[in-house]
Amino acid sequence: MINYPTIDPVAISLGPLQVHWYGLMYVVGFVAAWWLGCKRAPRIGLTKDDIGDLLFYCAIGVVVGGRLGYALFYGLGQWAADPLWVFRVWDGGMSFHGGLLGVLLAAWLFARRKQLAFFTLTDFIAPLVPIGLGAGRIGNFINHELPGRVTSLPWGMPFPGMGPEPRHPSALYEAFLEGIILFAILWWVSAEPRARGFLSGLFLLGYGVFRFMVEFVRMPDAHIGYLAFGWFTMGMLLTLPMIALGLLFIAWSRNQPVDAKV
Repeated sequence: MINYPTIDPVAISLGPLQVHWYGLMYVVGFVAAWWLGCKRAPRIGLTKDDIGDLLFYCAIGVVVGGRLGYALFYGLGQWAADPLWVFRVWDGGMSFHGGLLGVLLAAWLFARRKQLAFFTLTDFIAPLVPIGLGAGRIGNFINHELPGRVTSLPWGMPFPGMGPEPRHPSALYEAFLEGIILFAILWWVSAEPRARGFLSGLFLLGYGVFRFMVEFVRMPDAHIGYLAFGWFTMGMLLTLPMIALGLLFIAWSRNQPVDAKV
């Protein structure tokens, strides 16, 4: 058993100003996406300034979509009891699925502005996302979020506020799978030209499979519980359409043109 590390969720305090680790993880994700995007921008005719604009669009999509998605999928009761809660993003509580929808809307608007094919742009974005996902899961871990189920494995950790039993560090599992592994796969595959829509499909499929796997060892939200069978969670339900769409896009891409290297 490993002791859960004690890390203050507040990284920096300057008088009344507090900078939370959770917020800094989003900065890490956006900076990494900007840097990687600038390296590949010429492949689809974009400039560094364009990448900055794209990241601005996507940042709004991630924050607004992620927070609203969490409120709608997981926190309607809390939102109803405290309407201002939805604005306290630094306290945690972001939905990947809501953030994804926000980013897709932002990408659609940006693609129209730059007269790019939508899937050309989403294929370009897909390899830039996982580092931010991994960083966000580290933020969840520091915030004592996403507790795992009880385990006898040697790396189990007593979760703060949930008794002495060792539990799966599910947030770290997701950081590894959705962050490191998914990034390695997408960055390697995207090094060569691919049919339009293939990378977008691979991202959806990869994330969906990894998330579905981790849900087996992650505790469901206490106010929702298991939806069925004593193991099926809301995360699984929201992830199944991603897996299906990922497979559909990969199959559809076989009849699409091969874009430049993205």
